[in-house]
Amino acid sequence: MFDQFRNNFPLDDSKWHEYTSYFNRMEVPAKTILLEEGEISKKLFIIEKGCIRVWVNTNGKDITTQFFFENQSVASIESFIKKFPSPVVVETIEPSVLWWIHKKDVDLIIEDIKDIPALRDRFINKLFERTFDYMKHFVSFIKDSPTQRYLNLIEERPQIPYRVPQHYIASYLGVSKVHLSRIKSKLLHEK
Repeated sequence: MFDQFRNNFPLDDSKWHEYTSYFNRMEVPAKTILLEEGEISKKLFIIEKGCIRVWVNTNGKDITTQFFFENQSVASIESFIKKFPSPVVVETIEPSVLWWIHKKDVDLIIEDIKDIPALRDRFINKLFERTFDYMKHFVSFIKDSPTQRYLNLIEERPQIPYRVPQHYIASYLGVSKVHLSRIKSKLLHEK
């Protein structure tokens, strides 16, 4: 799993093996809750195989905020870093193979690499990348129509319509399943 990332990190082999030894492999079925709302996030997951969604409960209705696929990491970052209750649920959509690392081990690695600018900068950039994704999605809700949000989604993340159930996509776009069907039908007729 980690060989594909090896060239991205300027570490000697012993440090690389030490850091990767902190990860634990797990296989879980679809619809497995990895983190409950209100729980303190103590694990960061890397997806080897599968799909995960992050969602929030709003008055008994779940609203999807993010999708994650192979080679991406996922956690309730705010909870993971600041140790406060997670505002989101992290759940698998497909049967998944995941690698997880405990917060205490991430803290050890961060302490170790803080004086290595290239590694520190990569870590910070990854955190900001996730923040930029959230901001882009938020701005899209203000600026774009539901049809444009759907077009942006299929252009930027074409795997989603093939791997994610329609009701989760509709939730992510802020529309009903029926409205999403109408959008797709209209776009099909325009082709």
